[in-house]
Amino acid sequence: MSVTATATRPASQGTSIAIIGALFFIFGFVTWLNGPLITFVKYRFTLSDIGAFLVLTVFYLSYFFLALPAASILKRTGMKKGMSLGLLVMALGAFTFGEFVLRGSYPGALTGLFVIGAGLALLQTAANPYISIVGPIERAAQRIAVMGICNKVAGSLAPYAFAIVVLAGIDAFDAKLAAADPVAREALLTEFAAKVHGPYLVMAGVLAVLAVLLLLSPLPDIRPEEANAAPASHGDKSLLQFPHVWLGALCIFVYVGVEVMAGDAIGTYGNALGLPPGDTRFFTMFTLLSMLAGYLAGLILIPRFVSQERYLSFSAVLGVLLTIGAFLTKGYLSVGFVAALGFANAMMWPAIFPLAIEGLGRLTERGSALLIMGICGGAIIPQLFALLKQHIHFQLVFLLLMVPCYLYILYYALRGHRAGQAAG
Repeated sequence: MSVTATATRPASQGTSIAIIGALFFIFGFVTWLNGPLITFVKYRFTLSDIGAFLVLTVFYLSYFFLALPAASILKRTGMKKGMSLGLLVMALGAFTFGEFVLRGSYPGALTGLFVIGAGLALLQTAANPYISIVGPIERAAQRIAVMGICNKVAGSLAPYAFAIVVLAGIDAFDAKLAAADPVAREALLTEFAAKVHGPYLVMAGVLAVLAVLLLLSPLPDIRPEEANAAPASHGDKSLLQFPHVWLGALCIFVYVGVEVMAGDAIGTYGNALGLPPGDTRFFTMFTLLSMLAGYLAGLILIPRFVSQERYLSFSAVLGVLLTIGAFLTKGYLSVGFVAALGFANAMMWPAIFPLAIEGLGRLTERGSALLIMGICGGAIIPQLFALLKQHIHFQLVFLLLMVPCYLYILYYALRGHRAGQAAG
């Protein structure tokens, strides 16, 4: 890849950050619809928690299967064209999801979500290293925090909009559904599905238009082998010789797992506490507002007062303490502790990603793809929660899944990110 001339003047660093920020807004809006979608598909397709959590499983597994192919695509297209292609793939997925929801096909709807995830895998494999290396990498966490704010502002709006447009009056709808005969029930569910069909078709059109606009934008390509150069002593090392990348991929795995548990699974957590669906439909928004506060704190503190790795260690310890608080309490207070995990989680991705790709040079795209594969933690850990809570009290399951994840993140912050660096 090379920095290519475009029909328009190349963007300044500030303009480039603004364009990538817009992409992170899109990431957030699409990704954080998954929380309320769990509630939606439970009603639309009459599913158990395990079946409904396939929304997360399918969506996040797409990152695992498609991140490495995305890296190969980016080598051919460059980052800018690759991100535009990712938006087009997302548009196709949104159209597919909306159509199959209306037709009552859950496998088809899951296919649409997988395609959306595939487009996001391509986008994120390019956008995350791009924002990490568009400026000094020691300040990357600060730039990614700005991206996180864009992401979580959209993420806060998405579940709120979904709750208002689709899940409004869900308690009354639940009562109607329970009292309806089979014919009336099917009519109610079709009417319910139509509330999603139209918005997803609009989303598909918007994503397609944005793909064209991105292609015509002044955003330049960046050569990772120059912007993120490896030390000369690394020579022609392969990715296998950078252990901090592999440990970072595992760190991303557990981080995304706890993020999804605190954000998308919080509604299910609230339902298990006996809280009404009319209240739980907004819980994802509370987690994301908490994350926004965490990003603002990170912007102020990193790197002026604390390094990105030190802040990561503080965040991991806070995650452990808040998880214990959720375990020891009940009702809305327990949900409050889970939502507060958003604050602890906020600066984890901004710190982990630049630490994990530092010094990869020509291997930056493949290293980034490896880290993006770690996003599949959002598929595995919540599904384990749905499975295990059938046999063990759900709050204990939550504790047993979350605390080890935060402890590993603490290890990566303290030692793991330096693995193999001394030898280099």
